[in-house]
Amino acid sequence: MQELENALRRGSAQGTIFGQTVANTVGISGSDLECLDFLNLEGRVTAGRLAEVTGLTTGAITGVVDRLEKAGMVRRERDPDDRRKVFIATIPENVVRVGRFYEHMQRGMVKLWETYSDAELRLLVGFATKGYETLLAATEELKSMVDAPKKKPAKKGKRT
Repeated sequence: MQELENALRRGSAQGTIFGQTVANTVGISGSDLECLDFLNLEGRVTAGRLAEVTGLTTGAITGVVDRLEKAGMVRRERDPDDRRKVFIATIPENVVRVGRFYEHMQRGMVKLWETYSDAELRLLVGFATKGYETLLAATEELKSMVDAPKKKPAKKGKRT
């Protein structure tokens, strides 16, 4: 289990470094890039849905969308049937500028995945999905820890 944990930590850390390098290159933050990836995976969604899948607050998502909109990566679209509802949609011709930095990695991953049987791939999909769900729950727990009121240390009484 320790070997698995170490391998996952290395992969996660390298993925973070890779993503930050891409983000720096295209002029957005690493977390904004990750939210853009969620939008690529989810498609046209509301800010509430984006908050749900990322574990971020709706207030944080508003800032992310503002920055991605300013960078030309997304646009807000009003629902024609309910003008109160706003969707966030990627701008494909601009997002492709980001995607090109991932092409060589994607080719390498597909080559790797082709070495696995269908049963092994199903196991990996299940593992990755459960891992995401575990991380999402851990994010919620972390937010509650950070948002919890800070307890003041008890004052020590003086002895006479």
